[in-house]
Parts: sequence; C-alpha cells; structure tokens
Amino acid sequence: MESAMLVDSVTSTSSTTTTSSSSSSSSSSTSSSSSVSESYETFLTLLLKQLETQDPTNPVDTTTFTTQLVQLSGLEQQMTTNDKLDELNSTVSDLASSVSSSLGSGSSAINYYGKTVEAEGSTTPLQDGEATWEYDLDSEASSVTLTITDSSGNTVYSDVSSSTDAGTHEVTWDGIGTDGSSYSSGTYTLTVKALDANGKAIDTTTRFKGTVTSVDSSSGTAVLSVGGVSLSSDDVLSVS
Repeated sequence: MESAMLVDSVTSTSSTTTTSSSSSSSSSSTSSSSSVSESYETFLTLLLKQLETQDPTNPVDTTTFTTQLVQLSGLEQQMTTNDKLDELNSTVSDLASSVSSSLGSGSSAINYYGKTVEAEGSTTPLQDGEATWEYDLDSEASSVTLTITDSSGNTVYSDVSSSTDAGTHEVTWDGIGTDGSSYSSGTYTLTVKALDANGKAIDTTTRFKGTVTSVDSSSGTAVLSVGGVSLSSDDVLSVS
C-alpha cells in the first residue's frame, strides 16, 4: 500500500528570457527638442541684441519686428509641444514594457499546464489514484515513520518505512488507508518522523509532486494549481 525507494536527487534548471527595447525614437525626440531649444535661445538673444543696438532715430520696422515676434512665439510653442511628446513617449514606453513583461510571464507559465511538477511542501492532491512525495534525510536513521493526513487533519495512513538511509527517498501512496478505506480525491499531507539510534530527531525536508491542472496569471504573477494546491511558478523545482 505504500512504496518508498531511494532515488537520485532532482536537479532543475530554469531559463530566463531577457527582453530589450529600442530607444532610438526617444533619442531622436530628445535630440529634436534640444535643437529647438537651442534655436529658441539663439533667436531670443539676437532679437534682444537687435533691440539693444538699434538706432533710436531709425528703429526696427514695425512689420519686421512683428514677424520676428511671431517666429519667436512659434518656436516657444514647438518647444512646449516637444516636451509633451517626450512625456507621452515615456508613458507609452513604460506601459508597453509592463504589458510585455506580464504577457511574457503568462505565456511562459502556460507551458506548465498538464506537466508534472515538483516543489517544496508536504501537501499534494490524490491524482489518478496516487499521491507522490519525496523526503530527504540529513543522516542515516534508525527508524522512519510516515503519516498521511487528509485536509481536515485526520490520519488516513501510517506506516514504518524501510528507507532509512541518508539522502532522498520517494513515497507513493495509492489512496488506500490503513484501515482499508479507499480514497479517490482530495489533498493529503505527509509527515516524516525520523529518529537516530539514540532516539533523537533527524532533520527532514519534504517535497511533493503533482500534475498542474490550471494556470492563473490575472494578478500579474503566474500561479499554478496542482489539483487544488496553489504555488508560484517560481517555486517549481523540476518539470517532467
């Protein structure tokens, strides 16, 4: 009813995709804005110098001066427009980056759907008549007791394991309780109690395995559901 065997430790690798965006449009806009600003300052300097050095007996022609003021006003409006365009371009760029990051996370996480994943934890669902865990013993044990409880904390299975060596061990429960009762669904938790020859507790680490039944990235962070047990995609140790 319970099987445990020594297995190789699982090593997982993950790939990180880095995205980059071109800043040529932003650079072009900045360059254009700088050019207009310089033209405005130069025009204003020349106009003031012209007023300062004009001959009082022969002042600047009114029509010419009016035309110059209109040109100065046009440059000022263009500078304001360029500043607004720079702000708009920055906002759109930030929004595009945020959307791209969100979509990238969601599309990557969807690849987990239907796959068997392994993550740290002791609670896993009973899927296809089986619940699977792995546990690590820091050192060799004299005795190892395995206890499985349901979601309400009731003990449904308990046994003494023959796998007492230091290292990684796998436990697969077939859904048959100690009293012979059959369980077909729900989530179950494995507790490992390991003692050394002196009766002292040995540190253990437990992981669970299960098939991903749904993926939710609506919050911006991909959350996987393994038969009702939720975990972040970042917590996945291996995929098979």
